[in-house]
Amino acid sequence: MNTPHYHINIFWSAEEDCFIAEIPDLKHCTGQGDTPEEALADVMEAQDTWIVACLSAGEPVPVPEYTSAVEA
Repeated sequence: MNTPHYHINIFWSAEEDCFIAEIPDLKHCTGQGDTPEEALADVMEAQDTWIVACLSAGEPVPVPEYTSAVEA
């Protein structure tokens, strides 16, 4: 599967007491972990599951559109 390259936000959540990773282009696609690396690995698994579910339902895979407010 040729997975699009989506923007990923990773941040600390004091409420959840862990790092959260999210893919804004994929609704409710998040991951969490004790480290940023664990949160990233978790959200990458969630992304794969999200895309497989999308394809299985006959839906198109969303095109990456989100851009960060901070330009590199």
